[in-house]
Amino acid sequence: MMWTWTDCLCVNLLLLLQRAGSEKFEVLGPTRAIVAVAGDDITLPCYIKPNISVEDMRVDWFRVNLPDTQSNIRVHLYQDGRDKYHDQILSYRGRTSLFKEELKKGNTSLKLTRVQGTDDGHYKCLVESKTHYDDFTIEVYVRAIGSKPEVSIEGQKEGGMALLCVTKGWFPEPELEWLDSEGVTLSAGPSETDRDYEGFYIVKLKTIVKETDINRFTCRVRQSQLHEVIKMETKFHIPSELILVHTDMWKVALAVIVSLGIVLMVILAFTIWRWIALCNDYDASRAEHSQELEILADQLEILADQLDLVNMKGCPELETIRKHAVDVTLDPDTAHPRLILSEDRKQVRYGHIKQNLPDNPKRFDIVPYVLGTEGFSSGRFYYEVQVEGKNGWTLGVARETINRKKFIHLKPENGCWTVWLRYEEYKALTGPSVVLSLREKPQKVGVFVDYEKGQVSLYNVEARSHIYSFTGYTFTEKLYPFFFSGATGNSAPQVITPVGVTD
Repeated sequence: MMWTWTDCLCVNLLLLLQRAGSEKFEVLGPTRAIVAVAGDDITLPCYIKPNISVEDMRVDWFRVNLPDTQSNIRVHLYQDGRDKYHDQILSYRGRTSLFKEELKKGNTSLKLTRVQGTDDGHYKCLVESKTHYDDFTIEVYVRAIGSKPEVSIEGQKEGGMALLCVTKGWFPEPELEWLDSEGVTLSAGPSETDRDYEGFYIVKLKTIVKETDINRFTCRVRQSQLHEVIKMETKFHIPSELILVHTDMWKVALAVIVSLGIVLMVILAFTIWRWIALCNDYDASRAEHSQELEILADQLEILADQLDLVNMKGCPELETIRKHAVDVTLDPDTAHPRLILSEDRKQVRYGHIKQNLPDNPKRFDIVPYVLGTEGFSSGRFYYEVQVEGKNGWTLGVARETINRKKFIHLKPENGCWTVWLRYEEYKALTGPSVVLSLREKPQKVGVFVDYEKGQVSLYNVEARSHIYSFTGYTFTEKLYPFFFSGATGNSAPQVITPVGVTD
């Protein structure tokens, strides 16, 4: 049988069509949304039909429909037979993986570990061969039950007692309300809402209450989760004596302020009168005039010192501690790739572009931390860091074996003794954390370690005041200065400054 040119062309076309048809596939996934509990590990199901191998294909997972984002954000990429992380979003680093043994069966599901609030949203599973591609979108609902409301007294305000209610660690955003002893909702201003670095909600609500027969009030948090409503509440009783004490203190403070104002006005009037008298008596010797003016200036300076009600000299031991100052520089081998260090290694700030730095066992990969170059295993040491202009920072010390390749909670059990500023709130990270009420916002922080005594203390240098001390620990490793420079909105650097000691 003779083949004609037309017959050969038809056979080739049929073979090409058959081959193209064999490479076509459909990407499928779940028909319902995935509900994930914060902190758990979940699987986002995705597979292709027919169940052919995808080992030589491209498997791309994206976040889609994010607010204020014009393009998709990569969650995980498999290409050329291996995982690639060069442009993976930082919050997913170390938390995503494919089921490698299942790829030859067409299973492209994604495993996501340690679910957090920022994981809530839509995910696209895209599978692409050389001649065909398809995708499927999966919705993930994250659910997190936060802390029981914490209630505190903020003091006398507008003729009543100001109360503050705070709850943390929720997703989605909960609602707060204040109730009186009869369960009636109290009037309150708008709630303040923030989110921590894992995307969980922090909600605060203030109210002003008047004295009642029993002075019992309730702060309730309520969250709607799909088909159920979660409620928690904290009851709070204010003793009448406390309200009276606050009222009396307010009256005393007002009386003191008025009295000081009157004294100041009298002295000022006397000073002006004396000045005029000195000017009218110009024939007197100029030396006598000069002496009188110096005396008056000294009196005014003494008065100003007496009226300086915010002069806080509450930490006389700080000057002794500062004599243990050491020279601290930043170790570039430990710095996260998004941290930018100055040439003299005395300054660090957060950069939005990830640098291409060599990986090594000392480098922090997940969170933008950096350590000091020199470690200390005995004695006492002290250094100071300028934090002016920053709305987020963490300072303290960490042991040499702190985990640098995984996310960890900053607490002594994990090898770090630190204080941080987040969302205008200062905390000592003791696990559980301790909220600090600071009279003045630190612009320069001093860190002091007594190794043998097992103590780490932090100070507000300019206010000469104590911030917090970790005590009673036993150190067995080298301790290194620890720095976190913050992320969005923290372009100002942390600066290691020279310590000026005064005797």
